[in-house]
Amino acid sequence: MKPRIIGLYLPQYHPIPENDEWWGKGFTEWTNVAQARPLFRGHYQPRIPADLGFYDLRLPEVREQQAELAREAGLEGFCYYHYWFGNGKQLLERPFNEVLQSGKPDFPFCLCWANHDWTNKTWKKGSSMKKDSMIMKMEYSHDDHIRHFHALLPAFHDKRYITVDGKPLFAVWEPRKIPEVRSFIDTWQQLARENGLSGIHFVGYTQNSSGRSTKDGSIRLWDANQSSERYQEVLDLGFDAVMSAGLGRAQTICGGKWKKALYFAANHTFLPISFRNDYAKVMRHYYVPEDGWENVYPTLLPQWDRTPRAGIKTDPLINSNPEKFQVSVEKAMRLIANKQAEHQILFLKAWNEWGEGNYVEPDLKFGHGYLDAIRNAIDKCKL
Repeated sequence: MKPRIIGLYLPQYHPIPENDEWWGKGFTEWTNVAQARPLFRGHYQPRIPADLGFYDLRLPEVREQQAELAREAGLEGFCYYHYWFGNGKQLLERPFNEVLQSGKPDFPFCLCWANHDWTNKTWKKGSSMKKDSMIMKMEYSHDDHIRHFHALLPAFHDKRYITVDGKPLFAVWEPRKIPEVRSFIDTWQQLARENGLSGIHFVGYTQNSSGRSTKDGSIRLWDANQSSERYQEVLDLGFDAVMSAGLGRAQTICGGKWKKALYFAANHTFLPISFRNDYAKVMRHYYVPEDGWENVYPTLLPQWDRTPRAGIKTDPLINSNPEKFQVSVEKAMRLIANKQAEHQILFLKAWNEWGEGNYVEPDLKFGHGYLDAIRNAIDKCKL
């Protein structure tokens, strides 16, 4: 059975007036990618795109090429990040709107509501053209939930929209941040049925452990045994499924809790402390047994290096390559192999997060290697 691999897709590759104002004329994700430099011996920076170049997502031929690459690699579709801030305010919506309105590319899609504030820490700290820390704040209301649903209804009715159990899949990046989230979900489920849909398949993203304080006020520092608790929290909010990730937990296991505590403290000071972990070692701890739950959809992590966005005070993974990535993909596929076919879902995190060193699109160093790794893992899974 072929797994359902859905690539998280960043639309931050075209200029918008807000980014011009906040970060400088012409700013896109490529601005930081192109300016990146090696920060330690052997550091793979800058990362230069190959086949697609420094593309502009306003061009339909670029979107067609992306879909063809994804199709050849075995992806089912893209999950476009969707930036809705409330009161009808959206950002970076043009690429998806053009995909929807044009009918092209003829490639499946769904949406992930990136419901987080934008601050001047979103990209490089201190590079904002504005001094205000808050750039765009999320606002929620019952009336806006209704407005939001109707704005997306044409997408939900599109024949390309990815469904699970006959319902459009809608992911939420910060499921715990929505006030009265059950009311939001119930409202959308009712509106879906009133508008000819069977309902919405809600998926909430979460790390499989937490580095922050728990309900009792204690600090658990990415406790390695929180997964069932973390997943159940999201399900108890009313979500149908969980999109899971385990980077923080895995890095803690590799580096030790005190090392992670030191990093956590440094990240809240001016200390230029950075910790680096080997990709293969981290990925050995990325998944947990609970990722085999029927209603948990694990993520595939090809690479991770946020230094172009945030500088040295990050914890990049080193020594990633397509061969090591393929091993992790095969491991994830084994985790989901016994689920119902509809639920054998893996989210690729991500398709094109170049500023986080988290992408599978071709680059000058590895070419199509990461795409080939996905295809090779799928073919091996079929044997």
